[in-house]
Amino acid sequence: MAKHPNQKLKLLYLQQLLLTQTDENHWLTMDEILHHLKQAGIHAERKSIYGDIQALRDFGLDILQRRGRNGGYYLASRDFEVAELKLLVDAIQSSRFITHRKSSELIRKIESLASQPQASLLQRQVYVFGRAKTVNESIYHNIDSLHEAITSGKQIKFRYFEWRADFTTHRHMIKQYRRGGKLYQISPWSLMWDHENYYLIGFDAEAGMIKHYRVDKMEQLELTGLQREGRALFERFDLAAYARKTFNMFHGNERWIRLRCENRFAGVLHDRFGEALSLSPCDETHFYAGINVAVSPQFFAWVFGLGGAVQIVDPQEAVAEFQELLKRFQ
Repeated sequence: MAKHPNQKLKLLYLQQLLLTQTDENHWLTMDEILHHLKQAGIHAERKSIYGDIQALRDFGLDILQRRGRNGGYYLASRDFEVAELKLLVDAIQSSRFITHRKSSELIRKIESLASQPQASLLQRQVYVFGRAKTVNESIYHNIDSLHEAITSGKQIKFRYFEWRADFTTHRHMIKQYRRGGKLYQISPWSLMWDHENYYLIGFDAEAGMIKHYRVDKMEQLELTGLQREGRALFERFDLAAYARKTFNMFHGNERWIRLRCENRFAGVLHDRFGEALSLSPCDETHFYAGINVAVSPQFFAWVFGLGGAVQIVDPQEAVAEFQELLKRFQ
């Protein structure tokens, strides 16, 4: 009688079974192992399984046996502990630059590093106030292309957009390309992750200066055959000092706030609060934005720093708090 074609894969099936079905709290009896293998079309004797388990141990798998009436075999250790996987899942879910769809894909892959019982513990929903997810799915390809450009020392081309408030058909944000959609040509030198966003730090030869760009706002990115420029500037460039001077954020307690904003600051509001904004028209040059926001001295400083372009209009308690804070510094 011919052997089943899967018979040659018995050792691999056994390894997969131990990886996916067992851990220190879940094990398989010999009868259960034989049953699973039979379902895969593999006939095996107990003696051969003992030999296979020892072969897997010799290969490096930490397979232990729980003694007793209901005992069995299990994989005692893995490359990642469950606590470490939870940390990775939390980081992905709370990260701004990773889209919801890509977050789900990455978490499914992380779950495959644990047993199926452990994977259920990774089904976590982490909510971090103010960390709106990006909607640009091309960011992962952009990051890969930017690393390639930096490594090979090539210039890049891309289109760059910002967010604008649109009340013509819907009350939502729309993309608007800078320079009328004209391509940017930049010499990339470094990538920086700051305040939940990826930034490209590069040299703009046309302007003759170092600039930064949000990677999730870059589209149609491609490498050119031109060697990058600006080496002399970047040989003495302090990335940490540049980040300290360029980026800032705030934290505090949550409260519903209504803001009156100049239209040109729509992108600023979108960057900070994402799709959670509740928008309504005000006049030709302003719009209203409602949001649950962290109200604190840092938030008031953020509003003040916009030079009157964004004003708190509701609730009146928040308006009074802001005005009282301003009086202290007069």
